[in-house]
Amino acid sequence: MLFFMRKAKMVILLGLIAMSVGCASIPAGVERSPQDPWEPFNRSVFEFNEGLDAYVLKPVVAGYRFVLPEIVREGVYNFFSNYNDIYTALFNLLQGKPDYAFNDFMRVVVNTTMGLGGLIDLATPGGLEKHKEDWGQTLGVWGVPSGPYVVLPFFGPSNVRDTFGTVADLESDYLFSFVKNIGLRNSITGLRVVNARNTYYEAGDLLDGAAIDKYSFIRDAYIQRRAYQINEGRDDEEPLMPVYENPYQ
Repeated sequence: MLFFMRKAKMVILLGLIAMSVGCASIPAGVERSPQDPWEPFNRSVFEFNEGLDAYVLKPVVAGYRFVLPEIVREGVYNFFSNYNDIYTALFNLLQGKPDYAFNDFMRVVVNTTMGLGGLIDLATPGGLEKHKEDWGQTLGVWGVPSGPYVVLPFFGPSNVRDTFGTVADLESDYLFSFVKNIGLRNSITGLRVVNARNTYYEAGDLLDGAAIDKYSFIRDAYIQRRAYQINEGRDDEEPLMPVYENPYQ
């Protein structure tokens, strides 16, 4: 019960923030997607996230890149990637893929023991393939339909199923939920968000300079990518990656 009360408060807060943004108009000539029935509302949240990124996240990441050399940033990325491999192994097991789960478990063992606690990725060059799984994908493999596309404040592209998956990801994330020291927890969370945004630092600039509707491009890439992940590539070609990625997935 406490779980649902806490998460209900979070969802209500995000909803209030989104409602305060209002609804954005759809550009003339842009074809509506049947998977995006809430497009005007989603576009308003998208614009809110774009402003947050432009005026807060991107300047912070620029400072992060200026202060820390690439080798340190790579170590931070590897640390969080290694941590996420723990959950990926569990999700692959829940999805009925024990061979993938064993591979991911061995990645954690190798990188933690021989890679200085995960700061160095020795597993990938050693032939242990990197996977990425989350609760939303696991629910999809179990047969839960995606539902309409939705843009979440702060978290970005999602759908109804993946929104519940994000809540479950947050609740089960040890670094986010169970580190009791508030200062340490906030620092880790902030570093994690900056690290995730740093991964796509230049991608947004490429889209901004292209003659495309950025919202539609990111939406279609997200939908295609999630379908590809759930189907394990059986039915689709390798999709375009979305510009931003939820750091908790």
